[in-house]
Amino acid sequence: MQALQRLHASKPAAPGFVERIEEHYIRRGTQCLTANLEVATGRILTPTLASTRNEEDFANHILRTLSTDLDGEWIFIIDNLNTHKSESLVHLVAELCDLDQELGVKGRGGIMRSTTTRAAFLADSTHRIRFVYTPKRASWLNQVELWFSILARRLLKRASFTSVDDLNTRVMAFIDYFNLTIAKPFKWTYTGRPLVA
Repeated sequence: MQALQRLHASKPAAPGFVERIEEHYIRRGTQCLTANLEVATGRILTPTLASTRNEEDFANHILRTLSTDLDGEWIFIIDNLNTHKSESLVHLVAELCDLDQELGVKGRGGIMRSTTTRAAFLADSTHRIRFVYTPKRASWLNQVELWFSILARRLLKRASFTSVDDLNTRVMAFIDYFNLTIAKPFKWTYTGRPLVA
């Protein structure tokens, strides 16, 4: 997400005129939001805002999420980003699930050999913490992506942020507001009929 500060105030809608948003801006920085959507309630859980989005960041985010119920069973539905099939994530799942097995060496052999072998380990249905990967080019199956579009439309699209801290504060406030007033499970309406005749 970009913290864009508009150079001039937007002009509100008036009779005969639509709202006019200032197109010129100053870029104050960026932030990466990693969030979990609980499909049963539609609430956002343990959001993480950071300046990077690397393997370590994602593993730490998952650990923060798991720490809300360390002994629970977890199923994460995620896309095929390489950080979602990382060495750090395999070590985390193996440790938290008390799996006593040889993991191998990244790029050489065993579970760690490749992203394919790591993904297979992380998706193992016998683990109490597992990951389900959406098919490639089908991110719309991951419901948190639907929520990200809500965030973009309702907060980010028209906003002006004075700093990265301002962006973070307003994103977290939106998440709190969303969880208290708007959150509900998404209702799938597609029936499987062809979209085009």
